[in-house]
Parts: sequence; structure tokens; C-alpha cells
Amino acid sequence: MSFQDLEKRRPSTIHSRDGSQQSSSSSQALAAGIFQINTAVSTFRRQVEALGTSKDTPDHRQKLHTTRQRIGQLVKETSTKLKALSDVDHLETDTNKKVEHAKLARDFQAILKDFQKVQQLAAERETAYAPLVSKSVLPSRSGSDDPNTSLDTNQENQGLLREHKRQEILLLENEVVFNEAIIEERDQGIRDIQEQIGEVNEIFKDLAVLVHEQGVMIDDIDSNIQSSHTVTVQAKTQLAKASKSVKSRSSWSCWLLIIVLIIVIIVVIVLII
Repeated sequence: MSFQDLEKRRPSTIHSRDGSQQSSSSSQALAAGIFQINTAVSTFRRQVEALGTSKDTPDHRQKLHTTRQRIGQLVKETSTKLKALSDVDHLETDTNKKVEHAKLARDFQAILKDFQKVQQLAAERETAYAPLVSKSVLPSRSGSDDPNTSLDTNQENQGLLREHKRQEILLLENEVVFNEAIIEERDQGIRDIQEQIGEVNEIFKDLAVLVHEQGVMIDDIDSNIQSSHTVTVQAKTQLAKASKSVKSRSSWSCWLLIIVLIIVIIVVIVLII
């Protein structure tokens, strides 16, 4: 092989090496994303299990909402990485890498199934229970609750009583507004869950297609390996038969040559005599 031929082959070798390194880096990023989702889903499950208990406060609902949003973002990012890796697999020649990628796809699918179950439980519990509001958060009422203690015959005390009543009405109105805000926040959380459930379902459908394709790809690889093994065995058998046939013909040729030589020797001897 000439130096020019070596130079022509070098770029393709470097390109192949770069592609392999890129595939390895992508699979590591995908594995890291799946691990992060799994950890976040475990946290989300614990938060959902606390709904309807003494820990179920507006602050807890906010933490649950934040965790759910983070999982949704991680799922979208990881799904994009998996699709990109699936496209690379159609050009990948390393069987081990294809098997590894198929396993990652199945792991991702299993975690999404788990997340869907926890999402459904969260929707049910958030609908059934309202968060507990601490008394310190509610608008406080000042002054005496018993109007009889403030009664007096003079005009000044009657004015104070009317002011006290007005303050109570304002506090009640504020409390109603506060409770309505809590209810609206809960309803918004439920709507967010339903929306995210729809998004995850769509991703899950796409993932099911990818996992199926990966499974078909792995089946094809196994089939090719089995076919190659069968062809190899058949080739060895044919070679053995051919070798045996060649040896047999060689042995017969040797005997034939010996017989011819003997006949020639006998003829020569007869002629001499």
C-alpha cells in the first residue's frame, strides 16, 4: 500500500473515531438524564404521599409544583437526547453500543411509567384535599370578640362599637379573598398536572415507537449473529469435506502414479532382456 493510500484512509479513520467518541458521550449524557429523572421522581412521590396530611401546606404544594416542573423539563431534554442517539444507531456498527442504547431506552420508558402513576395520584389527592393554612397566615382579628364588653351608654363607646363591627366585616372579607386565592392556586396546580400528564403521554407514545425500533434492531442483530454463526459452521463443514476430498484424490493419484511407474519399469526390463 502506497503512502497516498494511507493518507486517503486516515480522514475516514479519524471521522470514525470521532463518531464513536460522540456516541459514547451522548449515551453518557442520556444515562445521566435518566438518573436525574429517577431521583426527582422519588422525591416527587414522597411529596405526593404527604398530600392530605399535616405536612400539606401551601409551601409544600409549591415545592411539589417545582419538582413536577423540573421533572417535565428533564423528560423533554432526555427524550430529545434519546431521539438523537436513535438516529445515530442507524449508522452505528458497534453491536454493544446498540444494545446499550436499547437498554437505556427501556430504562427511560420504565421511569416514565412510574412518573405517570405518581402524576395520577397527585391529581387525585390535590383534588380531594385542600392545603392546611396556618392560623398565623390568616388575617388576625384585633379587639374583643364580645361586643357586650364595649357597650356603654355614651356616644363615644357606640362609635367604637360601630368601628369594631366594620373592622370585623373587613377581616371576614379578607379571609374570604385569601381562601379563594388558595382555592384558585390549588385549581391551577390541578390544571398544570393535567397539562403535564398530556405532555408526558405524548412523549411516552414517541418513546414506545423508539423502544420498538430499538427492539427490532436488536432482534436483527441477534438474527444476523445467528445467521453468521450458521454460515460459519456450514463453511467449516464444506471446507472439511473439500479437504477430505482433496486428500482422497491426492492419495488416489499417488497410487496411480506408483502403478504407472511399476508398469514402465517392467516394460523396460522386458525390453532389455
